[in-house]
Amino acid sequence: MDDFVSETDSEYTSYWRDWFISSRGNEYFCEIDEDYLTDRFNLTGLNTEVQYYQYALDLVTDVFDLDCDDEMRETIEKSARHLYGLVHARYIVTTRGLAKMTAERYIPRVYGFKVHASAALIRWQNTMRDDMRRRLRRQEIESGFKDDEYEGNEDEVEEEEDDQSRDNRDHHVSNTGAMVI
Repeated sequence: MDDFVSETDSEYTSYWRDWFISSRGNEYFCEIDEDYLTDRFNLTGLNTEVQYYQYALDLVTDVFDLDCDDEMRETIEKSARHLYGLVHARYIVTTRGLAKMTAERYIPRVYGFKVHASAALIRWQNTMRDDMRRRLRRQEIESGFKDDEYEGNEDEVEEEEDDQSRDNRDHHVSNTGAMVI
């Protein structure tokens, strides 16, 4: 962070928070307003919960100006992350905080990875294409797709299994005396 040079204070003020929010694992944090962070009422009681509270708060608000060794800086950094989490928990239950916790934060994910729209579209297209091919084959219509020749055997096996399971179900129903459809 020492190499960050900003021309305006407003750009510099949100630097640590931007870095923190964009860090891996912090996707569900939103940016806390500067006014909320600097209002002492919103921070009541947190000084007993966070080690090096004042230094951590200074780091979060980007006014941290202490020359210290790497170990101390790492401890303060850890405290700043903890402090931000505690303040964030209070902030998101406010009206402004709820507005920032938009639906975008809950985009469908697979095992923690975002499912991009293009990937979802490709999956949908593949499913629809396979379904269309299956229906064309059932009607014994040539689809014109190159790879139909290779996939044809698999679909025939699937269709035979479907037919057998339907026959077994129908046979089971007729043996029980119920109406066969």
